[in-house]
Amino acid sequence: MTFAWYGQLKYPTDIPPGLIPISWGIAFFEYCFAVPANHIGHTVYSAAQLKTMQEVITLVVFAVFSVLYLGEPLKWNHGVSFGLIVLAAYFAFENSSHKTILELPAKPKTRTIGGPRHHRPSRRISGVVGREIA
Repeated sequence: MTFAWYGQLKYPTDIPPGLIPISWGIAFFEYCFAVPANHIGHTVYSAAQLKTMQEVITLVVFAVFSVLYLGEPLKWNHGVSFGLIVLAAYFAFENSSHKTILELPAKPKTRTIGGPRHHRPSRRISGVVGREIA
């Protein structure tokens, strides 16, 4: 994804024809791997952990890409911000028995025999009071 989104920044004055389709093609190819990987990964990790992993991996790849491909140096504030994200990843994976801070109440599972009932509201004929047509 890094190359699809940021690869064209190396040539700021040129707008290559087909830039958007090329970027979408690269992104599509990567999504073909990312979506099944998330699906498989969710059997082991929570969604929050998967997202955290994705952000850390993306950040590492972007840092290398930025220096080697774009030729942009990383500064001290980038290092601090990256370090804070890694610290956030630590807390996302820290396995403790602390109380959940946000959880929606579970809906009771009910099941009807024969599936849900579909109610069709009755309609009134204009001008006729008290008489309904189904």
